Amino acid sequence: MLKNLLVLFISLSTSLCFSQNDFESEIDSIQTLDEAKIYVQKNKSLKGKVITFNKEKHHTKIADELFSLGKGSKKVYKTDMEKTYYKVIDKNEIPYQKLSYIFLDGKEKSIEEINMLRQNIIVKYQNGFRFEDLAKHYSMDTNANRGGDLGWVTQGDLHPDFEAHVLNTSHEVNDIFTVDIPEQQWYYVILKTEDTKYIEEIKVLKITESVK
Repeated sequence: MLKNLLVLFISLSTSLCFSQNDFESEIDSIQTLDEAKIYVQKNKSLKGKVITFNKEKHHTKIADELFSLGKGSKKVYKTDMEKTYYKVIDKNEIPYQKLSYIFLDGKEKSIEEINMLRQNIIVKYQNGFRFEDLAKHYSMDTNANRGGDLGWVTQGDLHPDFEAHVLNTSHEVNDIFTVDIPEQQWYYVILKTEDTKYIEEIKVLKITESVK
């Protein structure tokens, strides 16, 4: 009887070991972002997802540990209930720009009113008014509460019509300029607040496995 139980225990342990090795081998075999996305779709029970970590925006302990890894490396975090795998799929330095804006809504004001208002805003800024205060006073969206600060942005973060006008290298720091998107009735005063900065980003596959 004792011998049979021992054989059963060894068999179960070996099976569990092989299963664990197979699972980690699958994760190790994933090399590209497309492969990671396909794996997530095919294994929905594992609560998988691909996360982007930005060194400027993310300052958690996990983010710091993942940034220390090379591309293709992984880290495992264990609890009594589950194991979570983080695998670095991609690692790059991405050009970001920092902008502030004042939004004027063409659905509420005529183009004549908007142009006069924008000219007045630019003159006030050039005469020493802080852009932050001007944005809080004039901007017609919720970003006014942040003084118009858009933060660090890169290609793909913004509406494509807006991006096409503001994410280019022709503007210098402290340049103030206007942007019109008449198809959407969006009108802006833009201030470039920081020079282009290359910020490290990693794409990470996160997979959570229940511990039985």
